[in-house]
Amino acid sequence: MTAAAQLLESPQPNHHLVQLYAEPDELLTVSVARYVGEGLRQGDTVLVIATAAHLEHFLRKLDLDGACPTEALRQAQLSVLDAEATLNKFMVNGLPDWRRFELLVGSNVARLGARTGNGNVRAYGEMVGLLWSAGQRDAAIMLESYWNRLLGSQSFSLYCAYPIDIFGHDFQVATVDAIFCAHSHLLPSGPQVEAALERAMKDVLGPRLEGLRPLIKANYRPTWATLPPVEAVILWLRNNLRGSADEIMTRAGRYCRSSSLPRTTYGGMLDANRHGW
Repeated sequence: MTAAAQLLESPQPNHHLVQLYAEPDELLTVSVARYVGEGLRQGDTVLVIATAAHLEHFLRKLDLDGACPTEALRQAQLSVLDAEATLNKFMVNGLPDWRRFELLVGSNVARLGARTGNGNVRAYGEMVGLLWSAGQRDAAIMLESYWNRLLGSQSFSLYCAYPIDIFGHDFQVATVDAIFCAHSHLLPSGPQVEAALERAMKDVLGPRLEGLRPLIKANYRPTWATLPPVEAVILWLRNNLRGSADEIMTRAGRYCRSSSLPRTTYGGMLDANRHGW
């Protein structure tokens, strides 16, 4: 089992996972269904706070996977909340209010904790992603701090998702630093994304690429986070080859979109040494 699959299927209490995705990304649905479905099969209780559109996809995928979400809802093993409606209940003057958040979300986690037979609770949330998309980035990071505060007082795992395309301009150190620092694990991109990036770098950098590989390998990992290879290489390119990075990312994004494979997969993790990374 890959490291990413292990995180999704058997997260430890107080793990705080994050996934970055670009719409449309059908593998967000696959990943969430894996996290939720495996939890249900193991007897965990699960809280899902998602947009209406995503929730529909998640429940359909869970049903197709045989996780029986309707029965889990009936038995209160699974609890679902609308992300936008829930968020609005604890926002005050454009910022999340701790007391309201604790009373609303914390009480749901505590209730699920009291119902679980094995002591394990899993939560998935998109409220931070909604704030991020709306340009309320300080509020999103404040909400992450509230989640971490809750993780410190209750035993559960948490999985967040942000609509950030790693090939887009939003994915650079100055923008995502606070997100990475708020989480324990970043779920990595998969082989299709790696292949698209490799192809785009060869297109744009040509023979220079082989000479750059040792330099990238030696310097691409920020001190504040241990990143998967693809994400780390992209951040290095954004910081150090700004004249070429935009063209590389544009091409890589186009190659990803034209592929018949999903953008992200955890069936076979990246081989960090395949291209000398």
